[in-house]
Amino acid sequence: MSDIILEIKHLSKQFTSRKICVKAVTDISFNVKRGETVGIVGESGCGKTTLGRCIARGIQATSGSVLYTAEDGSKHDFINIDRKTLKKFRKDIQMIFQDPYSSLDPRMTVLDIIEEPLKANFPKMPKKEMDMRAMEIADKVGLNTSYLKRYPHAFSGGQRQRIGIARALVLRPRIIICDEPVSALDVSIQAQVINLLKDLQKDMELTYIFISHDLSVVEHISDKVGVMYLGKLAEFAETESLFSKPMHPYTEALLSAVPVADPTVKIDRIPLSGEIPNPANPPDGCYFHERCAYCLDICTRESPELVEFSEGREVACHRAGELQLRGFSYEQEQAR
Repeated sequence: MSDIILEIKHLSKQFTSRKICVKAVTDISFNVKRGETVGIVGESGCGKTTLGRCIARGIQATSGSVLYTAEDGSKHDFINIDRKTLKKFRKDIQMIFQDPYSSLDPRMTVLDIIEEPLKANFPKMPKKEMDMRAMEIADKVGLNTSYLKRYPHAFSGGQRQRIGIARALVLRPRIIICDEPVSALDVSIQAQVINLLKDLQKDMELTYIFISHDLSVVEHISDKVGVMYLGKLAEFAETESLFSKPMHPYTEALLSAVPVADPTVKIDRIPLSGEIPNPANPPDGCYFHERCAYCLDICTRESPELVEFSEGREVACHRAGELQLRGFSYEQEQAR
C-alpha cells in the first residue's frame, strides 16, 4: 500500500463576481505522505487558506482533484464525490482555524464546542460516551477538564486555540489542515502550541498540512514546504533542502526577510521591487517576473511549469538551473 494519503492534482479555485474573475488558486499539485507535515508558505493573499479549504472541501474547488486514500486503501476524490460518501470520510480531514477568538461560538460551553462534531457525525452516540470522548481529548491537549462548563470568553488566546485543536481531534481524524494556528498568539504561547501539535502527531499518527507565513515556525515543524505566489506553487521541496539552497528567486527573497534574533548579525536582504499583481488581472508569463531581479524575455511571455529538478524538488522558474548555483542560504545567514 502506498504511503501517500493525499494527492492534490491541478487544483484551482476561481471566485467570480460582477464579471470579475479572481484566480485565488491555480493548478496546484503535490502529494502528502502519511505521518508527515507539509508546510505551505507565502505572503498574505497568495491563496494559502483557500487551498486548505478546498482540500478539506470547506469550499468547492473550480477544477482539479484531491484524492484521499482511506484506511482500507480505497481512493476517493474529495472534489468530485457524492454527498453520502463525502459525509462518510469528512471526519478524516479536519481543520484548525487561524483566529481562536472568532472560530468558537461564544454562546456554547467548551464541552458543547468539542462535542459538536460528534453530534453531527454520530447523532446516535450516547451523551455519556460523548462526554467521555470530549474529556479525554481535552486532557490530551492540556485543558483542565473542570473548565469544560465554562464559555470561550473565560479563556486566554492559547487556551482557546487548544479548544479549537480539541474540536478538530475529537473525531480522531487522519489529516489536519492547520490554517495559521499560532499567528494570533504570543511568541511563548506559539512554542507551546507547536510542541503540542508535534506531540499529538506522534501519539495519534496524524498528517498535517501546515499553513503559515512564519518561515521560522514552518522550518521547525515541516518535513516538506511549498512556497506559493499569487495562487501558484513557486517551489516545493524538503524543508532542509529548501532552506539551505532555494532555487526560486521568490523563495530566496522570502528567506532573506526572516528576522534573526541577534542585533550584531547583518543580513543581506533581497528587497522586492513593485507590488504583488492583481489576481483578477495577473500578468502574462511568469507571475513573479515584474518583481524578479533575474527576469529574462521569456519570463514575460511564457508561464514556467512546475518542473522536478531532483527527487522531491520541484521549481517553477525558467532560470532555476542557474539559480541553484548561487541561491541565498538561510542556514548560512543564521550561522553568521
